[in-house]
Order: sequence, then C-alpha cells, then structure tokens
Amino acid sequence: MTHSPYRVATRLSGFEIVRPAYETSQAGSLEWLSRLHAASARAASTDPASFDGRAYAAQVSKLLARVGCSPEKIAARGYEVADISHTRWEDMLVYDVVRRPDGAPAGTRTEVFMRAAERAFERLYATVWTPPSDLIHVTCTGYASPSAAQRLVTRRGWGETTRVTHAYHMGCYAALPAIRMAAGFLASASNASSRADIVHTEICSLHLHPAEHAPEQLVVQSLFADGHVRYSVVRGGESDGKSLTLLSAREVLVPDSSGAMSWIVSDTGMAMTLARDVPMRIARGVREFVASLYAEGKLDMRRDLERTVFAVHPGGPRIIEGIQQALELTDAQTAASREVLFRFGNMSSSTLPHVWTALMNDAGVTTGTPIVSLAFGPGLTMCGALMIKE
Repeated sequence: MTHSPYRVATRLSGFEIVRPAYETSQAGSLEWLSRLHAASARAASTDPASFDGRAYAAQVSKLLARVGCSPEKIAARGYEVADISHTRWEDMLVYDVVRRPDGAPAGTRTEVFMRAAERAFERLYATVWTPPSDLIHVTCTGYASPSAAQRLVTRRGWGETTRVTHAYHMGCYAALPAIRMAAGFLASASNASSRADIVHTEICSLHLHPAEHAPEQLVVQSLFADGHVRYSVVRGGESDGKSLTLLSAREVLVPDSSGAMSWIVSDTGMAMTLARDVPMRIARGVREFVASLYAEGKLDMRRDLERTVFAVHPGGPRIIEGIQQALELTDAQTAASREVLFRFGNMSSSTLPHVWTALMNDAGVTTGTPIVSLAFGPGLTMCGALMIKE
C-alpha cells in the first residue's frame, strides 16, 4: 500500500461520466453565438427594421476568432440546453432573444437546471443500488431545494442511510474541497466500509448573456460547457487497481486578487467576469504552492517532479501554458488536461474529475505515478492535491 501521511489512506475510485444531451462542434458553437448576439442586438435596437443582422454577426464572429477559444483548442462542447442546437429563437425556452434580448430570467433557468440535474443523477446511478453513507452534490450553475441529490435519495429509499451535503458555488476548484469534506465525513464514520460519493452537475450553458457583447464575455461564452461525473471516496483497504490515493491537499487565496474572477447571481442567471491576467497571477505563485504539496505529501519535488503528471484544471489554454512554463513541465506531463479541454471544453468543477478519469484509464500512466492536481476559482483561490495512482 502506498505510504500516505493521512492516518488512514483516502482513495478515489469508481469514476463514472455521463455526457450532456446535446453536443456541438466548437466551430458550430461559435457560429451560433455570433447569430445569438446579432439577434439580441437587433431586438434591443431602436430601429430593428434597418438593423443589419448579418453584418453584426460577422463582426461578433471576427471578435470571437480573435479573443475566443478556437476549434484548434476545443473540438466540441456538450450542452443540456436544447436551444443551442438551432436558431429558431421563437421556439427557445432560455434564449428567445427576440422577446427578451437578455434571455430568460433566472427563475426559468433554474427550472431547466433542476430537470437536467435530476436526469444526470438518474443516469449516474443507473447501475448503483448500494447507498453511500454520504452524498456530496457539487455545482455552481444552479440551486434548488430539495436538490437533485436529495430527490435521488428519496426515490431510492436511502433517507435513513445517506446524508446529503451541498458543496455549491465554489467554481472550478470545487472537486478538491469536496474530497476534503468526504475524507472528514469518513474519518468520523463508525463503519470502516463507509463510502462517500461526490457528484458534479455543471450546466454552464444556462448562463450565456446574449446582450453582453464585450470581449471578456465572449471569452467566457466560447470556453464553458456542461458536464456530469460521479466518483467515490473511501478510507483504507487495498487498491482495486484503479484508484488514486490522496497524499496531501492545500488551498490558498492569492493576495490582492479578489477582483480577478467573479461568479454572481444576476436577474438573468449567473454572470462571470474573468480578468485577462488570471493566468499570470496563477503562474507567479504556483511553484511555491506545488512545493508545499510535495512536502506535505512526504515526497521530494526536486526528485519526483519529472515523473509526476499534472491534472491541471483547464480553465483555458493559457492557464495550462502558464503552469507548464512556471514549473518547467513537458507537454506529456500536462497532456491529459489539454485532451479534456479539447474534447469537452471547460466544464467548471466537473472538469478536474474528467482529467482524473483520463489518467486512471491511461495505461501509460503507471502504478505509483505521482499526480499533482491544480484548480482555480473566485477569490482568487488556488487549490491543489498530491495523489498517487494505484
């Protein structure tokens, strides 16, 4: 069994991914965004009859090509919102910009989230009938009580067995605090075989802002996608051949960075802001941060860095590039993060578990390989963990 400074080893296993209902190529998604913004601008115009929608869409398309995430970086993105599959605005539930240039109000978007999250839970537990001792629901893209997690527990008759905890609104780094919660719950459990499940339901496609045409908003709208994943946390026991053992975990707030990233509830959903210098701010402090993960995990950064693979939350291509340069990593050490970004886009908190899944299924990442996980979010929060592949 791999040495861990934790009194009893904390393991992650049982990863299960379900894809959203719809998927669009990045090229098609960017074209749709251009037409969405043009339709919204036309509806908001004082003279819609003379508004040149094609010219406006071409202008947005040119701006997206300059500031957005290109098809060379993201191949496709998944969505739960059917609106994104067509441009019949009058038939849309969320993005009928002809009647509402801003899109549907927050209440409508919340209803869509509730239904989509419940579907995701049903699919994630389609073959799981043994109740966990704890179920942690992670999201930052929609909230309702009772939650989709609570509704699943009720439907399954697990109410006397499973405690539900909501880990909401932390953003892209939330998987790592959720693991700490799960480890804490299990440490206090009387049954050594207890299991804590973590489920992410991120539906970022609900929170596009069609009437916000600034470059910063186009960056966000070209990057985020939907994603769902479930995995389990257990304490002790022998490895089953496909698990990650947690050696250390750490979280800090980057000084003087509270305005660099935000995610707030607005009248038309949730609005995100992202400063251009976020990758630079992260890169400045990441080496010292990673060194502390090695030290707390009883590994030597100078000796073990070269054999480590990095599960970096792909907040965007520049995030991965900045960390790679700051730590002097090879392309192979960050390949899984790039691959997940390319295949799925940024799925907020569910992205990092997708990267873990890729590493667990990669035969080239051998047993005993250290994995450093890094993720970032509002605050500006830097979160990380050191794990070993078992």
